[in-house]
Amino acid sequence: MFVQRASVKSRLNAILRATSGNFLEQFDFFLFGFYATAIGNAFFPAESETASLLNTFGVFWLGALMRPVGAIMLGAYIDRIGRRQGLIITLSIMAVGTVIIAFCPSHATIGIAAPIIVLAGRLLQGFSAGVEVGGVSVYLAEIATPGNRGFYTSFQSSSQQVAIFVAAIAGYLLNESMPVEAVASWGWRIPFFLGCLIIPLIFFLRRTLEETPEFLAMKKHPTAGEVIASALANWRTVVLGMMMAMLSTATFYFVTVYTPTFGKTVLKLSTQDALLVTLLVAVTNFIWNPIGGAVSDRVGRKPVLLAIASLALITAYPALNWLVSAPTFGKMLAVAMMFSFYFGTYSGTMLGALVEIVPAHVRTTCFSLAFALAAALFGTFTPLASTWLIERTHDKASPGFWLMFAAALSVIAALTIYRGTSKPSRAVQPLRPEPPDSVLGVEAASR
Repeated sequence: MFVQRASVKSRLNAILRATSGNFLEQFDFFLFGFYATAIGNAFFPAESETASLLNTFGVFWLGALMRPVGAIMLGAYIDRIGRRQGLIITLSIMAVGTVIIAFCPSHATIGIAAPIIVLAGRLLQGFSAGVEVGGVSVYLAEIATPGNRGFYTSFQSSSQQVAIFVAAIAGYLLNESMPVEAVASWGWRIPFFLGCLIIPLIFFLRRTLEETPEFLAMKKHPTAGEVIASALANWRTVVLGMMMAMLSTATFYFVTVYTPTFGKTVLKLSTQDALLVTLLVAVTNFIWNPIGGAVSDRVGRKPVLLAIASLALITAYPALNWLVSAPTFGKMLAVAMMFSFYFGTYSGTMLGALVEIVPAHVRTTCFSLAFALAAALFGTFTPLASTWLIERTHDKASPGFWLMFAAALSVIAALTIYRGTSKPSRAVQPLRPEPPDSVLGVEAASR
């Protein structure tokens, strides 16, 4: 009994240490979205609020385009050198980007240099984030107990919700204690400074990580060139993984990063209402993720993926149309709770599924590249796409079409990956003969 309890405690500690870097990533990402208007005025002044928002969300998206680059370069490094060391490197890069954005002077102070510096900070964050999700998910999958891989990997996403919860509370307290003008002028930087203060603690937690037994069991580790070559050879798996992850990334960035701006600028609700909705969303996201992972461990990945993606395809636009017809706090909360259920349950399932369909010896690279492409091309593009759709169509519910598009592609991916069975089909098997590790002279532990 003592040994079992010690094992459970050690695994909980490993989950906490591995996911701690996710906190910094999402804490900063959420703040960037919530204070988009203030950041736009500080670094990207324009002739209208919409133009300033487009500039801000444009930089947010450009940073995300570095995610695939980070996925390949840092993913290859992690697959070669180890999970633990790689996660420390990604945290270091993320921390530098966070400090740059927090302390960068405004456009009024240093002119055109301000948006360039902020863009550089976002590019560093995107580069690091490209492998953060994959690195943590693979680590959790490789320490999971038999039959619980979905449940374990779901905590990668759940940990991000803690960051959003803390950021939402910080923002709420800030708006309650300071005049609106002060928050818009300089007060928005305070939560970013708080993020900088917790960096040493996260470094301490990451440095105490142990390497995964599965990685240590590999007799030989491939070089970076071999990892990249093998990942590119399995491009079909990467593309299908990207499509499968699209619904997760699009709903996440809509219901967390964009919802505060949507509530304030589009629905004209109060800042406090928008923050409270986001805070509650973070709580329910945290709950639904492990539930989704655990359910998929019992019934299979395919039923959960198809059920949630189909529901999102059918209900996304009607729900938003109902909300914008007569916006209230209650209606916004109800719609946000629906999207939170979709995101959490789907994400908790999708992370485990994605780990399982990629080759073991390039697991971090392929996982990270698939997820990074989904996040860069669709997820982090969601705030910009939503703002642009509303501006061009004059339909406040038009972001629903973007979510429906993501859901449709995720349905196609799930049907292709699990073609006629609950097991991944041959469509997602590596192009090289199995076992893929023998081609590279790598003897990996079984998946």
